[in-house]
Amino acid sequence: MRRGGRPTGTTQNFEEADGGYVTSARGQQVLREPLLNKGTAFTPEERDELGLHGLLPPTVETIDQQARRAYAQYQAQATDLLKNVYLEALRDRNEVLYYRLLSDHLEEMLPIVYDPTVAQAIETYSDEYRRPRGVYLSIDDVDGIERAFANLGLHSDEVDLVVASDAEEILGIGDWGVGGATGIAAGKLAVYTAAAGIDPARVIPVALDVGTDNEALLNDPGYVGNRHARVRGQRYDDFIDAYVTTVTRMFPGAMLHWEDFGPSNGRRILEKYTGRIPTFNDDMQGTGAIVLAAMLGAVRVSGTPMRDQRIVVFGAGTAGIGIADQLRAAMVRDGLDRDTATRRIWPIDKQGLLVDDMDDLRDFQAPYARPASEVADWKKDLLGVVQRVKPTMLLGTSTVHGAFTEQVVRTMADAVDRPVIFPISNPTERIEAMPGDLLHWTDGRALIATGVPVDPITHGRVTYSIAQANNALLYPGLGLGTIVSRARRVSDGMLQAAAEAVAGMVDAADPGASLLPQVENLRVVSATVAVAVAEQAARENLADADLKEPVQAVQDAMWQPEYKPVSRRRS
Repeated sequence: MRRGGRPTGTTQNFEEADGGYVTSARGQQVLREPLLNKGTAFTPEERDELGLHGLLPPTVETIDQQARRAYAQYQAQATDLLKNVYLEALRDRNEVLYYRLLSDHLEEMLPIVYDPTVAQAIETYSDEYRRPRGVYLSIDDVDGIERAFANLGLHSDEVDLVVASDAEEILGIGDWGVGGATGIAAGKLAVYTAAAGIDPARVIPVALDVGTDNEALLNDPGYVGNRHARVRGQRYDDFIDAYVTTVTRMFPGAMLHWEDFGPSNGRRILEKYTGRIPTFNDDMQGTGAIVLAAMLGAVRVSGTPMRDQRIVVFGAGTAGIGIADQLRAAMVRDGLDRDTATRRIWPIDKQGLLVDDMDDLRDFQAPYARPASEVADWKKDLLGVVQRVKPTMLLGTSTVHGAFTEQVVRTMADAVDRPVIFPISNPTERIEAMPGDLLHWTDGRALIATGVPVDPITHGRVTYSIAQANNALLYPGLGLGTIVSRARRVSDGMLQAAAEAVAGMVDAADPGASLLPQVENLRVVSATVAVAVAEQAARENLADADLKEPVQAVQDAMWQPEYKPVSRRRS
């Protein structure tokens, strides 16, 4: 089959044919296969053929009836963590129903299946260990990588997407070993499927177990990962290379997604492989692209073009510099040379404004460090930099709650008519400033995007819808567009196309309008992004697919959470 179409096979137990599934499984084997199992929705004819009589209640239900019951059961759970556990259990037994429920209530359930609740689930992974999901690769068994993938029983053309994590920097909770890796990879794939229709039979979550530096895990008798310190250096790089070499050889059409790697590893890995294969790091590229999308909306409102922006980034880690890279690229596309664009960004980290004579600069921070002679007489804290730079944009990726003080914001607003202020750290207890305060301190002039959902705010006589810079607005569609076009790599142009597609779905010029679409429209947003990405891949001669009708190609590729007929394979 060609990449981006429907699968000719999914596992060793069943395959797709004539719009349904055929399987050699019978009885309990059928009910134990999450993508086959329909529970009470199996028809009488299917029950006869598959040996299910007496194994199910007699009533035959529709998926709508099942979804209503499942939603009531979900709502009955007392905490968000229990809701996450309930949904994962549903996913383990009936994957189609799980995705139907998630698709029907995506805005409500996204924080449950992913950030922030998935962080709680990860912390209790070993205690709550249930059904394994995906592939577990150990740095202590490099020779076993190929065997692990082979045990999935998938053919070379049956995988579109692989999400891998080594769990060094899980969301806001740090190093959580093997449970963090598998939890975050599976959670990310759930969003890919619910938001963009990536076929769940054609994806693989991968836990890259290189050990952990989390002493609590190492001393927990129930911990199920490698019990040694996190491996670094050449041995780590060799393990990653063995993984990439194996997975791209066995599944040459798959896009590789990297999630929650440490700052230096994440950037180094992406730079090493990005020119060779279709690969993507959401922490760096996805965050940068969604912030760029919000910024493009702000540019339309403020009238200040990208080439004239002055940007202060508070929090110069992986996310902050990843965003800076995307904004710099947009400035270059708007007419600046690379060096000039770099000089229009002022990153601040724990040690203050980055200066080139600092001895603790990371390699990815160094290009943005200011010459020591240029800032010798500056106060290098946030307020001092804002006073000197008079930024048009203030970006927060620091996780320092309240860092954007009233004095900082008013100082910025005194020099700029429409200050762009994006406190995108999450969760809420780590946000740099609350949007209500920002509107108050700027007399409603601030153009705001946050990393957490915020209810509409009325200031004066205007109700403001606050944009949420949620990566889920962008990366599912980016992945779908890459798959549909069979792109050989993910280019800067494809990321730019994704950002422009997201920004183009709202009219930010209306008073109080959000700079970004609402999360509740994810399926529509993802399809729009996918078309733009596929078309850009074709323009750059990166697409191996012949996309005569990209809109239809995207629609055809989007898996729907609907039951298919199941019949017995004839020998």
